[in-house]
Amino acid sequence: MSAVLCSAESQTSQAGAREKITLPYPKFQKLDPIPWRPWVMEGVQYKLLSVNARTGGFTCMLKVLPGVEAPVHHHLGAIEVMVLEGDICYEASDIGRPGDYMFEPAGDIHQPRTASGCVLFCVFEGPIVGLAPDGSPAGIVDYKVMLEMAHRDGVAEGVHR
Repeated sequence: MSAVLCSAESQTSQAGAREKITLPYPKFQKLDPIPWRPWVMEGVQYKLLSVNARTGGFTCMLKVLPGVEAPVHHHLGAIEVMVLEGDICYEASDIGRPGDYMFEPAGDIHQPRTASGCVLFCVFEGPIVGLAPDGSPAGIVDYKVMLEMAHRDGVAEGVHR
């Protein structure tokens, strides 16, 4: 298939469409050189990839240590999660493992945990609110907070805005 896509015949037959291509092409970002930095909760580190000022959301990787149970929190926007390593669950009967995907709708309130630790790719479509034991808001994490953290931690240079 790639031979056809890279041939002169393919490029000629697509001349009209090719004129509409947005240049320069986006570049792949190398994630290994970005150091993990402490996130807003104990036992979790982050790599911030992009922020969205329009929605308040952000995209990041989270690395969670074994045995961590997140505080109860409320998603003001949906979140999409891909498990890259380890395990994560809300219930013992439904454990996310590498390659598993989850969509959590806006408004969800929950408390995930991990037995062996995990690395997650997360797309937050809006802010997240940590809840105090009485159910009141304890803190909000949105794109501004994430950018401030990235600047503080010296890892804001490659963050897409």
